[in-house]
Amino acid sequence: MAQSSSVYGEGTKPRAVPSEPVPGRPAGPGVGDGPGGRRPGRGRRVLRWSATSLSMLILATAGAGYLYYEHLNGNIEKGRRSSGDSKARKSAPNEAGQTPLNILLVGSDSRNSDENVKLGGARKDRGNPPLGDVQMLIHLAADRKSAAVVSIPRDTRVDIPKCTDPKTGRTYPPVNTIINASLARGGAGCTLATWENLTGVYIDHWMTIDFAGVVKMADAIGGVEVCVRQNVWDRPLPGVPGGSGLKLTAGRKKVQGEQALQWLRTRHAWGSDPLRARAQHMYMNSMIRTLKAQNVFTDTGRLTDLAEAATRSLHVSEELGTVKKLYDLGMQLKTVPTDRITMTTLPTAEDPQDRNHLVPAGADADRVWDMIRDDVPFDGKGGKPGAKKPSQASEQSEQSEDPAAADDAIGVLVQNATRSDTLGPVSGRAGAIAQSLVAKGFAKAAADTSGALSEDRTVVRYPSAELAGDAQRVAKSLGIPASSVRRSTDVSGVTVVVGADWRTGTAYPKQPAPKAGDLPGDADALNGSDAGQCMDVYAPYRW
Repeated sequence: MAQSSSVYGEGTKPRAVPSEPVPGRPAGPGVGDGPGGRRPGRGRRVLRWSATSLSMLILATAGAGYLYYEHLNGNIEKGRRSSGDSKARKSAPNEAGQTPLNILLVGSDSRNSDENVKLGGARKDRGNPPLGDVQMLIHLAADRKSAAVVSIPRDTRVDIPKCTDPKTGRTYPPVNTIINASLARGGAGCTLATWENLTGVYIDHWMTIDFAGVVKMADAIGGVEVCVRQNVWDRPLPGVPGGSGLKLTAGRKKVQGEQALQWLRTRHAWGSDPLRARAQHMYMNSMIRTLKAQNVFTDTGRLTDLAEAATRSLHVSEELGTVKKLYDLGMQLKTVPTDRITMTTLPTAEDPQDRNHLVPAGADADRVWDMIRDDVPFDGKGGKPGAKKPSQASEQSEQSEDPAAADDAIGVLVQNATRSDTLGPVSGRAGAIAQSLVAKGFAKAAADTSGALSEDRTVVRYPSAELAGDAQRVAKSLGIPASSVRRSTDVSGVTVVVGADWRTGTAYPKQPAPKAGDLPGDADALNGSDAGQCMDVYAPYRW
């Protein structure tokens, strides 16, 4: 009788299949094999191997990420927040516990590298201290719903305080000169102190960028759209040397790399420094719109390029000196809608000492600083839930730790500056206020009889830090707000300058609080969402 066949072969008995392959025999499927012929024991080993490999891959990726993070941190150059003599303090939180954030952005004309010399001009300037040709204060509102930017033209004459260069230890005395010189007198920390003394605003951070940095950032962004109404060529002309080299045909163009730098540096072709600030504001608004429109955080290559460019291009104050802190700052700025971003230029007037320079334009300039100090939106949109009272903001930011001398030991000079563009001086104002001070116990108060001056707004000036408390004590006795107490190299002691806003009485009249959107007309405000702006070209530079 024929034997029955089986899967094991004809005429053979079933036998156990070993759980492990027999040496010298190929492994094959057998009893108990799982789907596809894979044994459970081997499957477990494969899973263990895969899990181990995956863990190693995650660790390796994390390690590479950490190393790259440290690499980016190593790119960042840091410096001391303030290297000058300033008494500004942070604003108190509003009722919601929020505080505004102020950042000073400085564009340096440094030529201390071959790349910067190539982009910026003369080799003879290599090694010279850099100047801060672009200076902007970025104010992020306490509620993070709006942002304001204020530029000061580089040739604006201001008081620069005593500063010490943190790198060299050299100390520079206070001086009254154009603001772009502050960077060369102690670095960005001196520029920050200059702004704080001028504005009464506490500035949390500074950032600087040089020529090469602008080029790197413009390339990383992929270009920014700008617009000119006529063909422009910013070049040397007879009797007018220099020029950025910008050459564009009329209309909208995308600029990047060196051409973006040329746009930001152009001055002659626009006709003035304030108009150069306007062109810079157009560029920044366009750049913000471009970045918001890009999916940077889902494009690893773009994100890497931007991270490399930013960390290599920006020098920052030390408390901003990590990638995480820069990222967190960027996220706060990102929350502000473009239509709530307002770019402005400080109102200025021709400097009576030098027609090629400018000075802050009295009451109009003060109103801009009042709005920043009191966290009042520039755009007039939306409310201010939880905002602090203006007087609280000003007082908190300006109070000095310097104790005042006894009232009868404080020397005070009172000047009559009630003359304005439309009204003549009020006779006897200096004497009246001096007498009022004497009656209050300031026995050394006296009137300046040298003649009437002109100031739109009353101020109390003092020359050095040790007199700050005295000046604030005098201001308080007259009802003058602490925000109107200013350090100045133009005076030799505490000086009350009675302005055109105080023509009668011996108590300073209460000033109305600034309202949202109440910017002076000469602040040249530009809204961040306005993509229709275009620069007019000064006739000699058209082609």
